[in-house]
Amino acid sequence: MPKDFPQDFVIEPHSHERAQLIYAPAGTMRVITSQAMWVVPPQRALWMPAGTVHGIEMLDQVTMRTLYLRDDAAAAMPLACRVLQVSPLLRELIVRATELPLQYDEDGPAGHVVALLVDELHGSQALKLHLPMPRSKRLATLCRALLDEPGDRRTLGEWAHTVHASERTMARLFQSETGLSFAAWRQQARVLEAMGRLGSGAPVTQVALDLGYDSVSAFSAMFRRAAGTSPSAYRQRT
Repeated sequence: MPKDFPQDFVIEPHSHERAQLIYAPAGTMRVITSQAMWVVPPQRALWMPAGTVHGIEMLDQVTMRTLYLRDDAAAAMPLACRVLQVSPLLRELIVRATELPLQYDEDGPAGHVVALLVDELHGSQALKLHLPMPRSKRLATLCRALLDEPGDRRTLGEWAHTVHASERTMARLFQSETGLSFAAWRQQARVLEAMGRLGSGAPVTQVALDLGYDSVSAFSAMFRRAAGTSPSAYRQRT
């Protein structure tokens, strides 16, 4: 399915009978399920198993190219959502596949394209880039506010006050429902947000300031620890 979306467009929670590969050659998406959130910049795709309820938010103008796979083609893929690295070859195959008719000749040239695509997809590297989402209403409200304003510097105690809870209660909920401390969850949220913004071409300095860092060097050090590369190198790679 080739489809373009404007910035801030929201696809409400839904699911599909087939597994789905969510990919955009241009633009960045935020994909949310009941269990986690992913930011999907252009050089990555999100694998969505069949039947998984999810919503999608367009962080800027998005050129979406989505694939739907029947059970036999998806048999070797993960049973849970995963961020996948998209190689240059896989990127071109995805774009070509969305140009094919829905009913294509599986024994002809189109079938060869899709067969190669599926082989490449099976060999794609899964990346551990997700943000666990909480179940309780109070913590979910807090986390959603942090996603909307990732540069907010308020402490856990200050955030707890906004949802009428104690800091101790919120710290316990963060650990029990996400497996992360408040500081670790917020840092992962900022890393994913930075990847999305850098993937869309935003300047490193602007991203650092928007995410609440006092200096580019502090932001770069955090990003390198989390992503294994510098923000500028990540931006150039997209």
